Amino acid sequence: KQLIVGVNKMDNTEPPYSEPRFEEIKKEVSNYIKKIGYNPTAVAFVPISGWNGDNMLEPSDKMPWFKGWNIERKEGKAEGKTLIEALDAILPPSRPTEKPLRLPLQ
Repeated sequence: KQLIVGVNKMDNTEPPYSEPRFEEIKKEVSNYIKKIGYNPTAVAFVPISGWNGDNMLEPSDKMPWFKGWNIERKEGKAEGKTLIEALDAILPPSRPTEKPLRLPLQ
C-alpha cells in the first residue's frame, strides 16, 4: 500500500501558505491513516496549490518553510519537494511473471 497526501489550497489559508495550518492538517490526517492501516512515515505529505501550480512540478518560493517530504519503507527511503517527485517515488507492483497468463475479460 502506497499513499501520497497532497494538501491543496495552500494559497487560500489564513495567512496564505500557512505552515501551522499545513502541520495541523498533516497531524490530523496522520492520525486517521494510522487508524486505517497505513504507516505515516511511509506517506508523503506535500503542500500544494493546484490553482497556482505551487509545489506541483517545481518547488514553490512561496513556501520556504517546506523543506521537503521524506518517506521510509522497507524497500528504502525516498525524498523530494514536489508532488511530481512523490508520484515518481511510487514503486510499481511486482508482477507474477513466472505464473500462467491471466487475462481479464469484460
